[in-house]
Amino acid sequence: MDLFGTAGIRGPVTTVTPEVALSVGRAAGVDAEEVVVGRDGRGTGESLAAAVESGLTSAGADVRRAGQLPTPALAFASQGRYGIMLTASHNPPPDNGIKLFVDGQEFDRDRERQIEDRVAQEVDPVHWDEWGTTEHVSPLSDYSEAVARYAADHGASPDELTVAVDCGNGMAGLATPQVLRELGARVVALNANVDGHFTARESKPTAESLTDLRSFVADSPARFGIGHDGDADRIVIVDGDGEVVHEDTILAIVAEHYVRESTADDPVVVTTPNASGRIDERVRAAGGRVERVRLGALHEGMASARSGGSEGTSVAFAAEPWKHIHPAFGGWIDGVASAAVLTRLVADQGLSSLRDRVTERPYRKKSVPCPDEQKAAAMSQLERTLPETFPEASVDMEYGVRLEFDGGEWTLVRPSGTEPYIRVYAESDDVDDLVATVVERVEQAIEIA
Repeated sequence: MDLFGTAGIRGPVTTVTPEVALSVGRAAGVDAEEVVVGRDGRGTGESLAAAVESGLTSAGADVRRAGQLPTPALAFASQGRYGIMLTASHNPPPDNGIKLFVDGQEFDRDRERQIEDRVAQEVDPVHWDEWGTTEHVSPLSDYSEAVARYAADHGASPDELTVAVDCGNGMAGLATPQVLRELGARVVALNANVDGHFTARESKPTAESLTDLRSFVADSPARFGIGHDGDADRIVIVDGDGEVVHEDTILAIVAEHYVRESTADDPVVVTTPNASGRIDERVRAAGGRVERVRLGALHEGMASARSGGSEGTSVAFAAEPWKHIHPAFGGWIDGVASAAVLTRLVADQGLSSLRDRVTERPYRKKSVPCPDEQKAAAMSQLERTLPETFPEASVDMEYGVRLEFDGGEWTLVRPSGTEPYIRVYAESDDVDDLVATVVERVEQAIEIA
C-alpha cells in the first residue's frame, strides 16, 4: 500500500476520505502518547480532523486540538510529541491531505512505511477504558512570538519598511502579517481572510497566480512582496518592480547569510538536485559547502550530513526551491520564518544588493513524456549517453543524471515520481542549445527503451 507521496498523504477527498484519516490516526496512535492535531482552511478539514482524532484516541493517544493554523505552527507545536496536520498545501480546493510529525520533523520514509503497513493490517482499537482524551490548545501565538524572536537575530529592524504579503486565503493570514508587524514592518496584507475555496487566487503561488500582488507592489511604496501557499510552508518573493525573483536566487541569498553567520568549522547547506549552481557559488564564497538529496527528503539529507561529517560539521540551512528549513529555529519547512528573516535582510541590505551578488543565468525546465514502465530503461541509457555527449562535465548519478560544467552551468535529468515524464533542468548562458541537446538524448533513450 502506497499512501505517502513526497510530502505526506495528499489528493482529492474522494481518495483522502474520513475512513483513510481514521485508519491513519489509529496507526499513528499506536506509538504516540500525545498528538497535536491541526488543519488548514479547507471545508473538508473539520471532518478529516474529527476522523483522525477518533483514530488516535481509539489507539490510546491523547489528542490536543489546535484548530486552524499554518503547517509550520503545527510542526512547532509537535516538539516533544507527535503532530498531524490536515492540509493539501498548494493543491486545489477539492483536495486535502495528512502530514505527520514527530518532535518537530515530518515523518521519514521508515515511519511512513510503518503507518502504511498498519493501515493495511487494519489495527484494532485498544480496550475501551484505555482510549485517549481530547482537549483544545492554542499554539499559534507562541509560534508567532518564537518566529519574531528568532528573526530578530538576523538582519536589521524593518522600521519604516513597507512589505506586501499575499496570503492567498490561506493560513499565512493568521501569522505572517502579524509577525512582520511585530518586527516593526509596515505590512499590507492581501487576501488575508481564510477561505478554503481560495476564491482570490489559486493556492499555489506562481508568477501567474500572484498577479494582484505583483501589480500592487509595482504601483505602491512596498519595497517587496511575499506570496504564500495554502498552509504557509512555501514562500515566493516579488521585487519592487513586481517581478518574481527566481526561487533559487532567494535560496542562495538565505543560504549565504546562514553560512556567513555560522560558527561551525564545516557549515553545510542541504538542497536538492534540481537546485541551481548559483547556490553552490554563494555558499562556497561564504565558506561553506552544499550537499544534495532527493526531492522531498531534506530531513534525511540533514541527518546524513550530520552523521557523515566531521565533529565541526553543522547544517546551516536546508531548502528545496520555495521551501526552507531553518535548523537553528526548528527542523520543519517554514515559510513564515523565511518571510521574517528575509524581511530583516532586506531592511539591512536591500533586495537589489542581496540579489546583485548572485549570478542569475538563464534557467529552463522541460518535461519529456515517458511512460512509467519505460523510465528505468531510459534512465539507464542516459547514464551512459549523457556523459559521452558532454565529456568535459563532472557527473553525479545519485538522483538522476546531473552534469556540472566549468563556470557554474549545469543540467539535470531525472524521472518524475508522480507523472509520466522525464524532467530536464538546465542553467547556462546558452541554455536553449543545452536543453535542445539534452532533450534529444532523452527522446532517443525513451525510443530505445
